[in-house]
Amino acid sequence: MNYLKLSKEISYALRHSPSEYGLELDDNGSVNLEELLIALKKKEEFKFLEAEDLVKMIETSDKKRHEIVNNKIRALYGHSISTKIQKDAIEPPQYLYHGTARRFIQSIKENGLLPQDRQYVHLSIDIETAIQVGKRRDKKPVILTVKAKLAWENGVGFYKGNDKVWLSDAIKSEYIEFPES
Repeated sequence: MNYLKLSKEISYALRHSPSEYGLELDDNGSVNLEELLIALKKKEEFKFLEAEDLVKMIETSDKKRHEIVNNKIRALYGHSISTKIQKDAIEPPQYLYHGTARRFIQSIKENGLLPQDRQYVHLSIDIETAIQVGKRRDKKPVILTVKAKLAWENGVGFYKGNDKVWLSDAIKSEYIEFPES
């Protein structure tokens, strides 16, 4: 079983297009495990898929994109579907980081960090993860420091995505430290 390919397929189904798979997500983005298996087995490459494969996919993933709880599976972050996935706000660490392309810096200075085509702004717990994320759009990304604790104290909501990813609705530029150009 190609677990990376399976992870990407499930991410697409749960984050971006559940209706394409005949799935309906609940308020926290979960779907019954059996329903997902039935949907995926319709594809030739996944026709022998079992629940144990989903468990192994999650256990072996370095990005921890999914979780299974009470016989339901969900993507932890990255949703672009129109129905907002509900998350419980939680106090963040003092600082979080955001890796971005240099071409977006002026817009971020003017408008802050916005979710764009996702439901939440994605933030990293450490600089190394932010660099990895930023390199998706720029070979030399800019790493922004978000004063998360201060933003939280001023009413900005933060939500834990996984051990390395935090989420927020939006971050005003006043809570962002920009590196000197």
